[in-house]
Amino acid sequence: MGEVTTLEHAVATLVTDGATVALEGFTHLIPVAAGHEIIRQGRRDLTLIRMTPDIVYDQLIGAGCARKLVFSWAGNPGVGSLHRFRDAVQRGWPVPLEIEEHSHAGMANRFAAGAAGLPFAVLRGYKGTDLERHTGTIRPITCPFTGEVLTAVPAVNPDVGIIHAQRADPAGNVQMWGITGVQKEVVLASRASLVTVEEIVPELTPLPGAVTLPSWITTYVAAVPRGAHPSYALGYYERDNAYYQEWDAISRDRDAFTEWLKTL
Repeated sequence: MGEVTTLEHAVATLVTDGATVALEGFTHLIPVAAGHEIIRQGRRDLTLIRMTPDIVYDQLIGAGCARKLVFSWAGNPGVGSLHRFRDAVQRGWPVPLEIEEHSHAGMANRFAAGAAGLPFAVLRGYKGTDLERHTGTIRPITCPFTGEVLTAVPAVNPDVGIIHAQRADPAGNVQMWGITGVQKEVVLASRASLVTVEEIVPELTPLPGAVTLPSWITTYVAAVPRGAHPSYALGYYERDNAYYQEWDAISRDRDAFTEWLKTL
């Protein structure tokens, strides 16, 4: 487990047509390079899962890789809408996209339940919303101890979980720090996982607050420098704000997007 390999080999081995795939990272350490490799390999009919799908999911959807999106928020952060996502939902281009919408708390708890080996999670977070009327995977549940009506959501267990981190050692142990979101839970919840990292180092140096993923919980580790760009990797590079702004114009136009795809 935790085998060090190439990005191309890991994606070719793990991500098959029709798979359920979660690429996670919140603001920081988003596995963009892995998403681009999925596009290059022409995967189709994927169910994509992510708490906050941003431009890499817009790109995957526009490239025709996805048939369904499970999420809690979608947008080009700090800029506006995801236009390829909107085109797929509203007009079915390039293929129709099914959506399953949850709250942030619901998605985080679904990943946590999957990581813990539980069938579902329970929370209060959906009260006052109409998501239950639109999403079949949100159900009321009565607490057997207090009688309070709460909300249950099923665990998420992706076929493949993909995250990005700062570094790993040759044995495949991974270290990440900064805003870490639900990356650990995604790896633990998934049937197989890929961690792309900025670099492979001889030995991991302990850091306060860092999360270490031992090699026995990961499937593949691949060195992909700048693999989170245009998001940032704390200690390596900053967020490329211009890229997000430029993406808005590219994604608005099908022809401009099609030309962009040729650059991958």
